[in-house]
Amino acid sequence: MNEKKFSITIAGGGSTFTPGIILMLLDHMETFPIRRIKLYDNDAERQEKIAKACEILLRERFPEVQFSYTTDPAEAFPDTDFVMAHIRVGKYAMRELDEKIPLKYDVVGQETCGPGGIAYGMRSIGGVIEIIDYMEKYAPNAWMLNYSNPAAIVAEATTRLRPNAKIINICDMPIGIERSFASILGLKDRKEMICRYYGLNHFGWWTSITDKEGNDLMPQLKAYVKDNGYVVNTVDFQHKDPSWKDTYQKVKDVYALDPDTLPNTYLKYYLCQDYVVKHSDKNYTRANEVMNGREKEVFSAAKEIVEKGTAENCGFHVDNHASFIVDLARAIAFNTGERMLLIVRNDGAIANFDSDAMVEIPCIVGKNGPEPLSMGNIPTFQKGLMEQQVSVEKLVVEAWTEGSYQKLWQAITLSKTVPSGEVAKKILDDLYEVNKPYWPELK
Repeated sequence: MNEKKFSITIAGGGSTFTPGIILMLLDHMETFPIRRIKLYDNDAERQEKIAKACEILLRERFPEVQFSYTTDPAEAFPDTDFVMAHIRVGKYAMRELDEKIPLKYDVVGQETCGPGGIAYGMRSIGGVIEIIDYMEKYAPNAWMLNYSNPAAIVAEATTRLRPNAKIINICDMPIGIERSFASILGLKDRKEMICRYYGLNHFGWWTSITDKEGNDLMPQLKAYVKDNGYVVNTVDFQHKDPSWKDTYQKVKDVYALDPDTLPNTYLKYYLCQDYVVKHSDKNYTRANEVMNGREKEVFSAAKEIVEKGTAENCGFHVDNHASFIVDLARAIAFNTGERMLLIVRNDGAIANFDSDAMVEIPCIVGKNGPEPLSMGNIPTFQKGLMEQQVSVEKLVVEAWTEGSYQKLWQAITLSKTVPSGEVAKKILDDLYEVNKPYWPELK
C-alpha cells in the first residue's frame, strides 16, 4: 500500500449522499488511504444528524481515520488534499419549486433541464464559487471534485469566473447508464467496456462501446435498446422510483431519432417535451419522491445509528457517483492515467464545435488533471442541439454575472423545453419571486 494518506473535505456534509461517499472511501482504503475526513456545510443542524452517524461508522470500521464536522471554512479547508463538493443551495424546498413552476405553464419541470435547471444554476453558481475561494485561501494545492448540479452551468461559471481553479466537474449519470449497459451485455462491471461519448452534461450520446479486446458491443446494445430502452431486470433497477423507470423506458423513443448512437436519458426532456409534461403530476414531482423516499430513509438510518450507538447493519448504502469520485481522486493522487468521462473545456476535442464550450467527453486523468481525448467532428443533428443548449448555459452565467433580467429571459426562451418568449417570461417572473433570497438582483 502506498504510504501517502489523504485528507478529504466533503462540502455539503449534510447531504444524503455523504454517507455513501464515506462508505466508498472506506471500501477503497487499500488503494486510496485516508487519514482524515472533514464535513463542511452551512446548515449545522442538518449536517450534525448525518455527521454523528458517520462518526460512529468511522469509529467502528477505521478508528485511525480522524473525523470532524464544521460550519467554519477556516476549519474545513486547511490541510486538505481533495474537496468533494455536492452542495444544494436552497435544498429540496427550492427544487420542488424549480419543478412545479414550469409545469404550471405546461413546460418540463426538471431539476437540471429547462427552466428548473436554469433556476437551480442561478443558485448554485455563487455557492460553488464561494467554496473555490475558500480553497484558494486555505488549501491552494487541493483539487475540488465537483458534482454539484446543474453541472453544465456550474462548469461554465467556474471556467469563466475562476479559470485557474483546480476544479474538475463531474456527473454520475453516465456511470449509472453504463452499469445498465453492462447488465444488458452480461458483463460483471462497466469497466470491462471502453466507451466513446460526447455532448454537454445531461445532453450527450455514446458513439462506440467495445470490450477490452476491441470487439464492437454496440449492435447487441442497440438491438436491446430499440425494444426496451435502458430497462434492465436487476434488483437495483426494480427499486428505482417510478419516474426513473419511465425515463429508462422512454429511451427507446429518443434512440429512434438517431439509431447510430445511444442517448443520455436526460435527452427525454428536450426531445419528448410534450410526453414529459403529459405524464407529469403537477402536484407531486420528482422532488416529492426524493423528500418522501431517499431523504427520509437516509436520515432515519442516521437517527437509528446514533440511538443504537452502532453502525452495524446500518441503512447506509454506497451510491454510483461515490465510486466515480473515488476513482477520480485516486487517478489524480497516483497519476494512474485512467480513462474517465468528465466535463472539460472543448479546446478542439470536438473539432466542429465551440472551442470554449464545456463539453462532456472521455479524458485521461493523471496528477495534472484531465487530458481530453479527440472526438473528431460530430453530426449536424447533435451539433445543432448542442449549440442551442450551450448558448442557454452561457446566457445563464452572463445573467448571474451581470444581474441581467434580459439575458435570463433569453436563456429560458432559448431552452428547447420552452415554447415561446411569452411563456418564458411568465416562468421567469415566478421563479425570480421565489428565488430572491438566492439569486443576484436582476435589472
